[in-house]
Amino acid sequence: MRIPIREVTPESETAEVLGWVHEIRDLGGLTFFLVRDWSGILQVTVPKKKVGDQVLSAIRNASRESLVLVKGKVKAIEKAPGGRELVPDEFEVVSRSESPLPLDVVEKVPAELDTRLDARFLDARRPRVAAVFQVRSAVLHAISDFLYSRGFVNISTPKIVAAATEGGTELFPIAYFEKEAFLNQSPQLYKQMMMGAGFEKVFEIGPIFRAEEHNTTKHLNEATSIDIEVSFADHHVVMDLLEKLIVAVYREVNERCAPALESLEIGPLPVPKAPFPRLPYAEAIRMASDATGEPIAYGDDIGTIAEKTVGEQMGDHYFIIDWPTEIKPYYAMPYEDNPGVCKAFDLMHPRMELSSGSQRVHQHDLLVRQIRAKGLDPDNFEFYLDPFRYGMPPHAGWGLGAERLIMTMLSLGNIREAVLFPRDRHRLTP
Repeated sequence: MRIPIREVTPESETAEVLGWVHEIRDLGGLTFFLVRDWSGILQVTVPKKKVGDQVLSAIRNASRESLVLVKGKVKAIEKAPGGRELVPDEFEVVSRSESPLPLDVVEKVPAELDTRLDARFLDARRPRVAAVFQVRSAVLHAISDFLYSRGFVNISTPKIVAAATEGGTELFPIAYFEKEAFLNQSPQLYKQMMMGAGFEKVFEIGPIFRAEEHNTTKHLNEATSIDIEVSFADHHVVMDLLEKLIVAVYREVNERCAPALESLEIGPLPVPKAPFPRLPYAEAIRMASDATGEPIAYGDDIGTIAEKTVGEQMGDHYFIIDWPTEIKPYYAMPYEDNPGVCKAFDLMHPRMELSSGSQRVHQHDLLVRQIRAKGLDPDNFEFYLDPFRYGMPPHAGWGLGAERLIMTMLSLGNIREAVLFPRDRHRLTP
């Protein structure tokens, strides 16, 4: 019976494996195949004078990236990957690969990222690429486990909506019968409505869509967002939860993904130290202004250069807190004694923003005023505002970008490397 390559050990007597031909070396009387599956690489050694005609005929038909079935005897050999080799009694080409290949899976010939994405099915066979998605899977698993263990309910919200979450023009319009509709920017409005339903703690891991015309290494037009909302909580409670989640995820990846981290040549990840520093917005812009010599006015957003400068000074994960109310969404709760500042925060990695959150406005009339202050029409948000008329509890929450988390965790150069089939302004296929 076929077993994963990882389970073939020097102590095994025989093995049956199914995998792709990673490399072929023909030394005349001896041919070496490296055969690869999702779990590892195995050396198959073919002494041509000692194997049958069936094996010899099959190996002549095997090309790189052909799928092959190999059965034979396992021998210990120090120089082979994993300290063992397989000498075949049977060798079958299950599915032959065409030549030349669109890209070099062995990575001896570098390929540009766009070339890799064009042939993503083949690119994902590369051990380093596969390792990224093994880590991604572990990250999302760890996040779900963390939230389930704390009593959160997993919800699914619509991705086709009638109104923008935050207004603006960064929306993908779609044809929805006779109505105007959009792809959702965020589950924000719906997870808040569930607070009005009495669910108290909810989370969602799902796609979000932003029609931003950017060409950067850290933006996508379709991304995966991890969202939570908690009743009877303020911004401090959900910040504490977020930093605990980040620490737990790093630890889980170190524990469960050692082979993948080895493939990526980054070893065990340094686990962020909690609690993360809380840096007021006013202090953040002062630090950036002092470092760059470029003044940042109070109420301006923190741009890429300023963000990088502050990140270099902070050195690890940190929060920026106490943002000007005018530059945060209408649902962010202002301080009662200083309404020009709100109970909002961003979780920052030294490279970039990972998450935004806040305590939310739960008073209907205040929410209406803040919607109007943003130049939006409350009539377009009636479905969202209705629950606030009937006993909405105080609540808080955040959204965390999965791809940005994985990108910073694994030190990837481009966020598209953290997505199997990324969508940006130029890429709609595959």
